[in-house]
Amino acid sequence: MPTEPVAGLQLSPRARQIVGAARELLEKEGEDALTMRRIADRIGVKAPSLYKHFPDKTAVEVELMAILLEEMAAALEAAEAAAPGSLEALFEAYRGYAVAHPGLYRLGTQKPLPRESLPAGLEERAAAPLFRELGLDEHTGRAAWAFAHGMVVLELAGRFPDGADLDEAWRVGAAAFTR
Repeated sequence: MPTEPVAGLQLSPRARQIVGAARELLEKEGEDALTMRRIADRIGVKAPSLYKHFPDKTAVEVELMAILLEEMAAALEAAEAAAPGSLEALFEAYRGYAVAHPGLYRLGTQKPLPRESLPAGLEERAAAPLFRELGLDEHTGRAAWAFAHGMVVLELAGRFPDGADLDEAWRVGAAAFTR
């Protein structure tokens, strides 16, 4: 899967290849597979050559987190444009993206966010659709995001009982936050 530079970050073609390989490993095998040696093997080079492009694995992870935020922002913006003012549409886009990219989602949401290393404004852009169209205040917006995140984490972990109507649970959640 091609990986483009995020929000003004200028990556060399080789750095983009490294990030793409890291993303493929993450999505296919999970975070434990995300090692510099495995990334290097995937692109057919020796691990030390990766350090010409990234100082360490954490730097690769930061780029992956930025990609998550960029792509999530784009998914939410598209949902906002298609259904202005619909929290249900935003939740559907959020859930759809997270379920389609579980490895990237987990990496980007289960560790502290390295805000100082991310492109300026990217985190805010990813959150903006919750606030902009719906007029949610800061606290309600965070609560709505926490609901969506919790639902996704439980779904990805297979924690809902067989036969649970998750679509209805999402609708009920959206209704609870809609003014």
